[in-house]
Amino acid sequence: MQQHRPAVLAVSILLVAAVSTPAPPDVPAAAGGIRWTVPTGWTAGKTNAMRVATYAVPAAKGQDPGECTVFFFGPGQGGGIDDNVERWSRQFEGSPPARRSQKAVAGMGVTLAEVEGTYLNPGGGLMVSQGKKPGYRLLGAIVEAPQGRVFFKVTGPAATIAGARGAFDSLVGSIVKK
Repeated sequence: MQQHRPAVLAVSILLVAAVSTPAPPDVPAAAGGIRWTVPTGWTAGKTNAMRVATYAVPAAKGQDPGECTVFFFGPGQGGGIDDNVERWSRQFEGSPPARRSQKAVAGMGVTLAEVEGTYLNPGGGLMVSQGKKPGYRLLGAIVEAPQGRVFFKVTGPAATIAGARGAFDSLVGSIVKK
Protein backbone atom coordinates (compact mmCIF):
# COMPACT_ATOMS: atom_id res chain seq x y z
CA MET A 1 0.00 0.00 0.00
CA GLN A 2 1.38 3.38 -0.99
CA GLN A 3 1.93 5.98 1.75
CA HIS A 4 1.29 9.68 1.10
CA ARG A 5 3.14 12.46 2.80
CA PRO A 6 0.94 15.11 4.46
CA ALA A 7 2.32 17.93 2.25
CA VAL A 8 1.61 15.97 -0.95
CA LEU A 9 -1.87 15.13 0.28
CA ALA A 10 -2.56 18.79 1.17
CA VAL A 11 -1.42 19.98 -2.26
CA SER A 12 -3.60 17.33 -3.93
CA ILE A 13 -6.62 18.46 -1.94
CA LEU A 14 -5.98 22.10 -2.87
CA LEU A 15 -5.68 21.21 -6.54
CA VAL A 16 -8.97 19.30 -6.47
CA ALA A 17 -10.64 22.23 -4.68
CA ALA A 18 -9.30 24.69 -7.27
CA VAL A 19 -10.56 22.57 -10.15
CA SER A 20 -14.02 22.15 -8.58
CA THR A 21 -14.48 25.82 -7.60
CA PRO A 22 -17.53 27.36 -9.31
CA ALA A 23 -17.15 30.03 -11.97
CA PRO A 24 -16.47 33.55 -10.74
CA PRO A 25 -19.62 35.62 -10.09
CA ASP A 26 -19.17 37.86 -13.15
CA VAL A 27 -19.55 34.84 -15.44
CA PRO A 28 -23.20 34.13 -16.31
CA ALA A 29 -24.53 30.95 -14.66
CA ALA A 30 -27.01 28.54 -16.22
CA ALA A 31 -29.53 25.75 -15.57
CA GLY A 32 -32.77 24.48 -17.06
CA GLY A 33 -32.25 26.19 -20.40
CA ILE A 34 -31.70 29.66 -18.92
CA ARG A 35 -28.71 31.71 -17.90
CA TRP A 36 -28.33 34.67 -15.57
CA THR A 37 -25.71 37.12 -14.41
CA VAL A 38 -24.60 36.99 -10.79
CA PRO A 39 -24.74 40.41 -9.13
CA THR A 40 -21.48 42.22 -8.46
CA GLY A 41 -20.30 41.57 -4.92
CA TRP A 42 -22.03 38.20 -4.64
CA THR A 43 -19.49 35.40 -4.40
CA ALA A 44 -19.93 31.89 -5.73
CA GLY A 45 -19.86 29.05 -3.25
CA LYS A 46 -20.18 25.31 -3.31
CA THR A 47 -22.73 23.39 -5.30
CA ASN A 48 -24.05 19.91 -4.62
CA ALA A 49 -26.36 17.36 -6.19
CA MET A 50 -29.40 19.52 -5.42
CA ARG A 51 -27.95 23.03 -5.72
CA VAL A 52 -27.01 24.36 -9.11
CA ALA A 53 -25.40 27.37 -7.46
CA THR A 54 -24.85 29.03 -4.10
CA TYR A 55 -23.89 32.68 -3.72
CA ALA A 56 -22.90 34.60 -0.60
CA VAL A 57 -24.84 37.87 -0.36
CA PRO A 58 -22.89 40.75 1.25
CA ALA A 59 -23.96 41.61 4.81
CA ALA A 60 -25.59 44.87 5.79
CA LYS A 61 -23.60 46.81 8.39
CA GLY A 62 -23.63 44.90 11.68
CA GLN A 63 -25.53 41.96 10.17
CA ASP A 64 -24.67 38.48 8.93
CA PRO A 65 -24.39 37.85 5.19
CA GLY A 66 -27.22 36.26 3.27
CA GLU A 67 -27.24 33.32 0.93
CA CYS A 68 -28.72 32.77 -2.51
CA THR A 69 -29.33 29.18 -3.55
CA VAL A 70 -30.39 28.05 -7.02
CA PHE A 71 -32.08 24.71 -7.63
CA PHE A 72 -32.98 22.83 -10.80
CA PHE A 73 -34.25 19.28 -10.48
CA GLY A 74 -35.01 18.52 -14.14
CA PRO A 75 -38.07 18.57 -16.40
CA GLY A 76 -41.28 18.09 -14.43
CA GLN A 77 -39.38 17.85 -11.12
CA GLY A 78 -39.23 20.01 -8.01
CA GLY A 79 -42.96 20.37 -7.35
CA GLY A 80 -45.51 22.98 -8.24
CA ILE A 81 -45.24 26.72 -7.74
CA ASP A 82 -47.84 26.88 -4.95
CA ASP A 83 -46.25 23.91 -3.16
CA ASN A 84 -42.83 25.57 -3.20
CA VAL A 85 -44.06 28.97 -2.05
CA GLU A 86 -45.96 27.26 0.78
CA ARG A 87 -42.82 25.24 1.68
CA TRP A 88 -40.82 28.48 1.84
CA SER A 89 -43.46 29.93 4.20
CA ARG A 90 -43.24 26.84 6.42
CA GLN A 91 -39.52 27.53 6.82
CA PHE A 92 -40.59 30.42 9.06
CA GLU A 93 -42.13 30.13 12.50
CA GLY A 94 -45.93 30.24 12.24
CA SER A 95 -45.82 29.81 8.43
CA PRO A 96 -46.59 33.47 7.60
CA PRO A 97 -48.20 33.85 4.17
CA ALA A 98 -45.81 34.85 1.42
CA ARG A 99 -46.32 38.08 -0.48
CA ARG A 100 -46.51 36.94 -4.10
CA SER A 101 -46.36 38.53 -7.50
CA GLN A 102 -45.85 37.39 -11.06
CA LYS A 103 -44.10 38.83 -14.04
CA ALA A 104 -42.58 37.81 -17.34
CA VAL A 105 -38.84 37.86 -17.98
CA ALA A 106 -37.56 37.09 -21.49
CA GLY A 107 -40.94 35.56 -22.33
CA MET A 108 -40.93 33.22 -19.30
CA GLY A 109 -43.28 33.31 -16.34
CA VAL A 110 -41.66 34.17 -13.01
CA THR A 111 -43.37 33.87 -9.63
CA LEU A 112 -41.83 36.04 -6.93
CA ALA A 113 -42.34 35.42 -3.22
CA GLU A 114 -41.28 37.20 -0.05
CA VAL A 115 -41.57 35.95 3.53
CA GLU A 116 -40.20 37.39 6.75
CA GLY A 117 -40.13 36.50 10.41
CA THR A 118 -38.28 33.92 12.48
CA TYR A 119 -36.46 31.62 10.08
CA LEU A 120 -36.30 28.00 11.22
CA ASN A 121 -33.03 27.50 9.33
CA PRO A 122 -33.86 24.07 7.87
CA GLY A 123 -30.96 21.87 6.86
CA GLY A 124 -29.80 18.33 6.36
CA GLY A 125 -31.59 15.58 4.50
CA LEU A 126 -34.74 15.89 6.61
CA MET A 127 -34.66 19.72 6.60
CA VAL A 128 -34.66 19.87 10.41
CA SER A 129 -34.28 23.29 12.03
CA GLN A 130 -30.65 24.18 12.69
CA GLY A 131 -31.72 26.87 15.17
CA LYS A 132 -34.20 29.74 14.94
CA LYS A 133 -33.11 33.03 13.40
CA PRO A 134 -35.43 35.94 14.22
CA GLY A 135 -35.68 38.94 11.91
CA TYR A 136 -34.97 37.05 8.71
CA ARG A 137 -36.33 37.51 5.20
CA LEU A 138 -36.62 35.27 2.16
CA LEU A 139 -36.85 36.44 -1.45
CA GLY A 140 -37.73 33.73 -3.93
CA ALA A 141 -38.21 33.44 -7.66
CA ILE A 142 -39.53 30.45 -9.56
CA VAL A 143 -38.77 30.65 -13.26
CA GLU A 144 -40.75 28.65 -15.83
CA ALA A 145 -37.60 27.81 -17.81
CA PRO A 146 -37.56 25.86 -21.10
CA GLN A 147 -36.34 22.64 -19.43
CA GLY A 148 -38.30 22.95 -16.18
CA ARG A 149 -38.65 25.21 -13.16
CA VAL A 150 -35.55 26.91 -11.77
CA PHE A 151 -35.79 28.05 -8.15
CA PHE A 152 -33.88 31.03 -6.72
CA LYS A 153 -34.02 31.53 -2.92
CA VAL A 154 -32.26 34.31 -1.02
CA THR A 155 -32.31 34.21 2.79
CA GLY A 156 -30.67 36.24 5.52
CA PRO A 157 -31.18 38.95 8.10
CA ALA A 158 -33.95 41.35 7.00
CA ALA A 159 -31.52 44.32 6.73
CA THR A 160 -29.08 42.30 4.60
CA ILE A 161 -31.83 41.10 2.28
CA ALA A 162 -33.39 44.58 2.08
CA GLY A 163 -29.99 45.85 0.93
CA ALA A 164 -29.75 43.02 -1.60
CA ARG A 165 -33.22 43.53 -3.10
CA GLY A 166 -31.92 45.55 -6.05
CA ALA A 167 -29.24 42.94 -6.77
CA PHE A 168 -31.82 40.13 -6.57
CA ASP A 169 -34.14 42.02 -8.92
CA SER A 170 -31.16 42.52 -11.25
CA LEU A 171 -30.36 38.81 -11.20
CA VAL A 172 -33.97 37.91 -12.02
CA GLY A 173 -34.07 40.60 -14.73
CA SER A 174 -30.89 39.22 -16.32
CA ILE A 175 -32.45 35.81 -17.02
CA VAL A 176 -32.49 34.81 -20.67
CA LYS A 177 -33.05 31.58 -22.56
CA LYS A 178 -29.83 29.80 -23.54
